[in-house]
Amino acid sequence: MTLQQPPLSLYLHLPWCVRKCPYCDFNSHKAGPESQRARYVAALLTELQSAAALAADRDIVSIFLGGGTPSLFTPAEIAKILQQANDTFTLADDCEITMEANPGTIERGNLAAYRRAGVNRLSLGAQSFNAEMLQALGRIHGPEEIETAYDEAVMAGFNSINIDLMFALPGQDEDQAVADVERVLQLSPQHISYYQLTLEPNTIFHARPPANMPDDDTSWEMQTSCHDLLGQAGFEQYEISAFAKPGHRCRHNLNYWSFGDYLAVGAGAHGKHTDDEGSIWRYQRPANPMAYMEKIESGATDAGLKKLESADVGFEYMLNALRMSAGFSETAFASRTGMSIGDINGPIESARADGMIERSGDGIWQPTTTGFRFLNELQARFLP
Repeated sequence: MTLQQPPLSLYLHLPWCVRKCPYCDFNSHKAGPESQRARYVAALLTELQSAAALAADRDIVSIFLGGGTPSLFTPAEIAKILQQANDTFTLADDCEITMEANPGTIERGNLAAYRRAGVNRLSLGAQSFNAEMLQALGRIHGPEEIETAYDEAVMAGFNSINIDLMFALPGQDEDQAVADVERVLQLSPQHISYYQLTLEPNTIFHARPPANMPDDDTSWEMQTSCHDLLGQAGFEQYEISAFAKPGHRCRHNLNYWSFGDYLAVGAGAHGKHTDDEGSIWRYQRPANPMAYMEKIESGATDAGLKKLESADVGFEYMLNALRMSAGFSETAFASRTGMSIGDINGPIESARADGMIERSGDGIWQPTTTGFRFLNELQARFLP
């Protein structure tokens, strides 16, 4: 099978937060002096220029500014970063440019100014509309600030807004989870990311778990009730945790899940590159912001590419593709991996026998309801 170069996205990591949330396992750090922020922006601009070699003549279809809390950076700084991206790469005419922001005014600049800087899609980290739940999660905003930020975003001209919401929170019951979803539906965003709180390694919650976490059955009941509400409100679940109104799926994340390529810029950012000869490479930037800045300032801007072994390609494809409710086609699998679907026939048949995956007549494989519920187990079937 001939492997084809997939679409190319750009991820920019901005690593600082006002404080670290106890459930967060992302590469985020408590913000330091303002001079650090200016130094970091300078490093990003340098690295963006060096990343041009990996992009070659391919268009950038999406840009995602993640963190951390990107909205801790000023609109002027975001504008400078995006201008450098525009000067360095060829951006698709409809390039989706997403920025994560937190609702509290201490954690964001003027949203209209971010819109003028070039951001055309906003992702607000609400997590809950319940003040007690927000406090348990270590968030520093309140429910009212979520609504204020959303209204400001609409007034700023954002017509593609995502709201992050979590469930199975410490002390949460099903009625409270439903109330959160009802509250977010009143705002009428175009996209909702709905996640179950999990106790990830290297987090405060993992080291000191909250005593009143909902059990698995209660969490499943929350999920089922809230997914039903989202569906009734016109949201399509197109990925395990992503719900969108028609025309508002997150193109950047879809590129990840369909095994697309992405350039990585910033501390701890991960990249994926498919070369002209069909080999797939991965790379990662230094996670510590100081180490990252020192490396870039020393002139060491090489990506440090590591070739993905053929035995891992099929697993990595399935790890992403099985997150999508539509699954994947055998044709897409072949074009993105260079493999034949027969190369993973064993785990596919095992998963199908256990009712976790099913095939339609046109060569589409989809996770079943059982497969979606036990996604980690389904993905593990494809480990090399």
